[in-house]
Amino acid sequence: MIVRQLNPWSPSWSMPGNAFAQMRRDMETLMERLTGVTPDGSVAGVFPPMNVSEDLDHYYVRALIPGIDASQLNVSVVRQTIAVSGTRKSPEEEGVSHHRKERAEGAFSRSVTLPASFDGARVDAKYVDGILTLTLPKPEAAKPRRVTVQTS
Repeated sequence: MIVRQLNPWSPSWSMPGNAFAQMRRDMETLMERLTGVTPDGSVAGVFPPMNVSEDLDHYYVRALIPGIDASQLNVSVVRQTIAVSGTRKSPEEEGVSHHRKERAEGAFSRSVTLPASFDGARVDAKYVDGILTLTLPKPEAAKPRRVTVQTS
């Protein structure tokens, strides 16, 4: 996907009430939703960020979820999809004004669909140092097996 940034200093784009200015704002909003990149170049992102990997026997899902008690996390498995949800709260601070508040708070939910099925009854979940690691065993049918080639 190619994203081209138009010159924000161009007078024809910045005049209030200009139809082109409204169209530009709409396109920036659409691109931010599609790519996760805001007009200033920062990444909007999705919480929690997840890495998914696999080896011969397992799939691994690692989610970065700092500052949450493990009892506040909910993990569910449906067919090929893993869903992680919970609530992240910040401590109440009285008499404090924030200059910048970038850490997301509140309820979150994230799901990821794996490329093949896994054994949902044997999923192992560990939460250590703010990282939730899910180990999902592949069923025997999904594991590669060696086939012996015979000669005549």
